[in-house]
Amino acid sequence: MKAIVLAAGRGSRLRPLTDTCPKPMVPIAGRPLLEHVLLLLRHHGFTQIAINLHHLPDVVRDHFGDGSAWDLELTYSPEESLLGTAGAVRQLTWFLDEPFLVYYGDHLTNFDLATFWQYHVAGAGITTVGLFEQAETTASGIVDLGADGSIRRFVEKPDPDQVFANYLVNAGIYACNPAIVDWIGAGAPQDFGHDVFPLLLRENQRLLGYHLSGQLLGTDTPERYRHALAQVQSGTFELTTARP
Repeated sequence: MKAIVLAAGRGSRLRPLTDTCPKPMVPIAGRPLLEHVLLLLRHHGFTQIAINLHHLPDVVRDHFGDGSAWDLELTYSPEESLLGTAGAVRQLTWFLDEPFLVYYGDHLTNFDLATFWQYHVAGAGITTVGLFEQAETTASGIVDLGADGSIRRFVEKPDPDQVFANYLVNAGIYACNPAIVDWIGAGAPQDFGHDVFPLLLRENQRLLGYHLSGQLLGTDTPERYRHALAQVQSGTFELTTARP
């Protein structure tokens, strides 16, 4: 199965650490965050993985190479300028000859991706958005999920007066059919939360949501990174796999 890991961000909020280290390569429990991500994906059957790169790309390439040391097939998608979360996927159209997973590379999770994937394959949506429960809404998209699994509303990084009851939060993990590329605009950078998902809902396309089982730790700010390190070190967060 195929996956795209979004790993091109500059990590400006993590400077000076990210002056010499790409954001997805920050160390956690003795290995880069991205290594934990790839091991999670492999654990759930995703072995053909494309990674988009922009900031310090050689650090990632030099560490992982072709992926064979992890029993993976890796390919890299360099971006001269950042294309956005959805624009990065559009650039990889040649790779997308079957349904695929999108995973935001600055997230450390132990979600059950296999069950999530099965839900998407059995459904009739162009995309299934992985969701989880979180009190904080300002840094994420929030979702109103119908009883049938369809997303009725999606608000990216809402203002306080836009928050509705019983919301779930976008986990930055999507199961997509290749047809999603037809809904990603060309030219300017495109984002799933700001651009693609609202467009799908406006055009009455079936966008599904799935409440993921497991935990998510963000690493994109110093506070979240320190929290992630503490959670892993204390055993409160259980890493899915270890390197063989």
